[in-house]
Amino acid sequence: MSRVARLGAFIVMTLAILAAGVFVIGSKEYLFSSTYQVKALFDNVAGLDAGADVRVGGVHSGTVQSIALPHNPGEKVTVLMDLDKSTHEIIKHDSVASIETEGVLGSQFVAVSFGSAGQGEVRNGETIQSEPPLQMSDLFKKTSGILDSSQLAIQNTVQVTAHLNAVSAKIDSGQGTVGALVNDKQLYSNLQQTTATMHDTMLQAQTGVTDFQENMEALKHNFFLSGYFKKRGYEDSAGLAANKIASLPQGMPLKSFTYTAKQLFDSRDTAKLKDQKSLKAAGDFLAQNPFGVAVVVVSTGMEGDTQKDLVLTEARAMVIREYLVENFGFDDSLLMTLGMGKQAGANLEADWGSIQILIFPAGTEIPAEKPAPVPAAVSSTTDSGRPAQVTAAAHQP
Repeated sequence: MSRVARLGAFIVMTLAILAAGVFVIGSKEYLFSSTYQVKALFDNVAGLDAGADVRVGGVHSGTVQSIALPHNPGEKVTVLMDLDKSTHEIIKHDSVASIETEGVLGSQFVAVSFGSAGQGEVRNGETIQSEPPLQMSDLFKKTSGILDSSQLAIQNTVQVTAHLNAVSAKIDSGQGTVGALVNDKQLYSNLQQTTATMHDTMLQAQTGVTDFQENMEALKHNFFLSGYFKKRGYEDSAGLAANKIASLPQGMPLKSFTYTAKQLFDSRDTAKLKDQKSLKAAGDFLAQNPFGVAVVVVSTGMEGDTQKDLVLTEARAMVIREYLVENFGFDDSLLMTLGMGKQAGANLEADWGSIQILIFPAGTEIPAEKPAPVPAAVSSTTDSGRPAQVTAAAHQP
């Protein structure tokens, strides 16, 4: 081979090697810098290509070396990335790789998040966590669904507006009750007068009831009628509620004294005591022993007028309390009354009723005005050794 031929072949080979070097350098961005590789697994890479950017904290810090499809169904796509050695200190085992898009329709790139300070560094060839990419097609589907819902809501609003317009038109034309009231001034005036008349009638009725109650109270103190109430053992109805409680105290009684109404009162329908000596044992116990609260509980049988029997039991409880307070020395603020009216099982001695004086131990609280739950039966032992019961909750007038 001649010298010229050898020179030509050398030049051609040199140019070929130079061209190959240019292509290699162009495809190897980090050819002359120190790098390491990490992997991330994705179900779908959403159009990501080899050579795409890898950004760490938004800064270009590497490239996608290769994308490998899985060998078997159910496996994931492997993305191999070359990262600059300077990222080794911030990419940890809990860093997450995600595929994102430049703008709305731009190219894809891989974003890698910073790791936690307490996590170890990722070594060359290890796999980091990943999260699925946002598919624009899925986003468009969701947007389409929202638009469809909005359109349906607008249609419903239009229909409601049309109905309201129709109703308003009927009212304006005087159709229906509301339309007649709006358009017919005479009808509105008559209705207003009727309402005012009913209001005045109710006020008059309320005033009449109040006057009747006041008149009845005055009649009690009237010279000619005072004997009627005295015959029943009391005069002032206001005293019936002075020491009344709504329910029995909580807990079991310390002591209980039980009597029949026929034993203490001179007739079935009065609150006039006839045998005060029977109350001496209860009075002595109150005077000689410390206690928390005591209650005079009175009830009648099931026959007779309900309201009258309720007032009768309240009056009997008041009369018994007054006798005990006046004849025995103890703190009268601790002695309360509870008129229960009709009570099943209280029809003792020809349905006259029964009386109990329940004495509760020290520390027992007097029930508040609002009634508390009362047991179905409170049992105790009388001074004669017989069991006594108070059945049902207190009657609320």
